[in-house]
Amino acid sequence: MAGHEHSHDDHAHDHEHSPSHSHADVNGGHGHGGNGGHGGHGHGGHAHGPGGHSHGVAADADRRWLLSALALIVVFMAGEVVVGFAAQSLALISDAAHMLTDAASIVLALIAMRLAARPARGGYTYGLKRAEILSAQANGVTLLVLSAWLGYEAITRLLEPPEVTGSLVLITALVGIVVNLAATWCMSKANRSSLNVEGAFQHVLTDLYAFIATAVAGVVVLTTGFARADAIASLIVVALMLKAGVALVRDSGRIFLEAAPAGVDPDAVADRMVTEPLVEEIHDLHIWEITSGQPALSAHILVTPGGDCHAVRRSLQRRLSKEYGITHSTLQVDHVGEDEAGALLQITTPADSTPEHCADAHGPVHRAGPHEH
Repeated sequence: MAGHEHSHDDHAHDHEHSPSHSHADVNGGHGHGGNGGHGGHGHGGHAHGPGGHSHGVAADADRRWLLSALALIVVFMAGEVVVGFAAQSLALISDAAHMLTDAASIVLALIAMRLAARPARGGYTYGLKRAEILSAQANGVTLLVLSAWLGYEAITRLLEPPEVTGSLVLITALVGIVVNLAATWCMSKANRSSLNVEGAFQHVLTDLYAFIATAVAGVVVLTTGFARADAIASLIVVALMLKAGVALVRDSGRIFLEAAPAGVDPDAVADRMVTEPLVEEIHDLHIWEITSGQPALSAHILVTPGGDCHAVRRSLQRRLSKEYGITHSTLQVDHVGEDEAGALLQITTPADSTPEHCADAHGPVHRAGPHEH
């Protein structure tokens, strides 16, 4: 069996630092058959030193802020459970239950951060970076399940409101606002570009809104005796939890389903790439996210016969980094009609209106000039 040879002349090391992420890990494209396509590996490093990290906050700093928020939440939650049962307040008990999920979400975020920091090895060629997305999705699902349970309880209490001690509800809610403001501030200092941290942050932020609603309910019960205000406050909290939960499940689901990053139109990116000089056609284009804030792209590029494939590849990689913040790209570059013996894909000329590059087409074919997507 023939050995696997790497020609270092074909591997360009371009250091393009995107505003969104400074890590470039560009994998080479392997051609089909003995000749192989013109692929390239370019590895940009992380910028270290003051202000060098693209996220602006070190992972150690993230962990410190998360641990500070966790301590605040756990201590207050224990006291709130006792007061909630004493006052017979669903709003307080629901807040305490939500704070329990806050604590769990932060613990999960910390575990996910630890796993994601492990280097790639063995079969996990991206490492465990998507552990953070699993954490974010778990946080979203937890919010949805909890909102369903609290919604049911709140509707039950609207129909048959129990006696509620308004003074205890108000005092506890006011203390809760202070504690959650402190916890929210701690969470805001962490790197929220990570969907994992954002998931934990949304838990704590929703809890802050919940305490504000509970405090208002306490004032109403205390001044008017309207006990249903407690259940109404719970329903407001449920609505906020549903909103945050749906957003987290949707965003994490996009990453798991290999969708393009939000706000990035693959067709528009391909149309922009095909305007590069010497590029005749782009197909098999894929754009996805490895984890939040780390977009990746792969594509098969056909250039004019005799054109400099390596120069085209380097130029496209610079454009992707500068214009779209995509610093992890895999580009297989070939000449139109190259290797007619069949070792490579049977590539047709742009004049052919019905080209088929493989049995299973992976998206539209993009060419210069007007064309259908």
